[in-house]
Amino acid sequence: MNQVLLISLLSLFTGFVVGLLFTALKLPLPAPNAFAGITGILGIYLGNMAWPQILKLFS
Repeated sequence: MNQVLLISLLSLFTGFVVGLLFTALKLPLPAPNAFAGITGILGIYLGNMAWPQILKLFS
């Protein structure tokens, strides 16, 4: 099996189990609301894309 697919499936399964446990224990989910989560992921991606450009400016 492709390693990326395996890691993705393990991540999905882990998130599923955590969701089950937190719901069963009546705890709030350990995740931001949808918009904050999406913007956070976008920020991480943009930072990742900007870093090589920043290095080029200062080298």
